[in-house]
Amino acid sequence: MANDVRADIIDTGNPYIKSASITINAPADVIFDLLARPREHARFDGSGTVIEQVSGPERLELGSKFNMGMKIKLPYRIGSQVVEFDEGRQIAWAHIGKHRWRYSLRSLDDGSTLVTETFDGSTARFPPALKLINAFENNQKAIAKTLVRLKELVESTP
Repeated sequence: MANDVRADIIDTGNPYIKSASITINAPADVIFDLLARPREHARFDGSGTVIEQVSGPERLELGSKFNMGMKIKLPYRIGSQVVEFDEGRQIAWAHIGKHRWRYSLRSLDDGSTLVTETFDGSTARFPPALKLINAFENNQKAIAKTLVRLKELVESTP
């Protein structure tokens, strides 16, 4: 895939919500199935922090709990729970901090899918604390990279 592929940054109008979108040349159900399989997340993570899934179900559904191996300077594990789920359209999870990572999918007439990823810090226990660790700016960049990697992964899979 060409290096000029980029996700479009979305101005949410809320400083605690960062979002981007990209069009992927695949049906929504194919993309959603990949997003709903936590063992696949490290393959498209653009933040560089997801190492592996430690435990949890093979495929997520509303209420599913899973643990991920992560690394930000030092390795750690974090548990998350699926808090939004609409098969083929939307999935979101949150961990102990209560901020969410959400994927929304919209099928387009040509068979492709508009995928929007959102880091929603408005649901956090204390959103201003996320500013102190630069979470909003860092996640905005990571979301854009993740969407490009997701597009590359999906479009290169037969």
